[in-house]
Amino acid sequence: MATGRTHRPATRSRGIPEATVARLPLYLRALTALSERSVPTVSSEELATAAGVNSAKLRKDFSYLGSYGTRGVGYDVEYLVYQISRELGLTQDWPVVIVGIGNLGAALANYGGFASRGFRVAALIDADPAMAGKPVAGLPVRHTDELESIISDNGVSIGVIATPAGAAQQVCDRLVAAGVTSILNFAPTVLAVPDGVDVRKVDLSIELQILAFHEQRKAGEEPGQAARTTASRSGSPRPAAAAGRDGRKGPDGDVPAVMPA
Repeated sequence: MATGRTHRPATRSRGIPEATVARLPLYLRALTALSERSVPTVSSEELATAAGVNSAKLRKDFSYLGSYGTRGVGYDVEYLVYQISRELGLTQDWPVVIVGIGNLGAALANYGGFASRGFRVAALIDADPAMAGKPVAGLPVRHTDELESIISDNGVSIGVIATPAGAAQQVCDRLVAAGVTSILNFAPTVLAVPDGVDVRKVDLSIELQILAFHEQRKAGEEPGQAARTTASRSGSPRPAAAAGRDGRKGPDGDVPAVMPA
């Protein structure tokens, strides 16, 4: 079986837009669920609904793959599962290292979905000497002193960073220097990487803040609305608190440009 270092997906060379690439896993998840229910074919409307997109966008995305389906029949589910898996590079083995085996790193190590989606956790790495040798998800934790040799020995091109923010950039630099070209970052910080290295960031606090914004809107009270109403009735200036927690204005007005993490 090929390793991650011997093959790169063809999406970039074929000119598939990044927005389309980002939706391919959604289609694959919906198609896999249909396949598990032994559904042979699916219409663009049904698949779009299952994936959470509109059917016109789905058909446009599939046109980049050279798959248009059959009029009156729809898309062959098994064929599309294979086709999208191949396009995403999931028909081969991708060894992955997870660096930072705290609560989050351990949870990621125990996630059972990696293997079924073409990813093999090759090693778990942590800077704490007390963690060395301890089994997590059936693998012994390795010390960061071994990071470069682990990457070389296993042909790793994908690294997962689950360290505290202060350690993330140093870990990132070592991963890149050792040959890792794709990084999934769970640390609450922005990583600086050279050209040719792809970074995907997962920040749970940001996602929760976005949900809080929508909850606030659903409740019918926008930021500063109560303060504006009070000020207009009394004729007094708007309180400084309405301009943000530190009294400064954000680029779009009175809402703080950056929420506290």
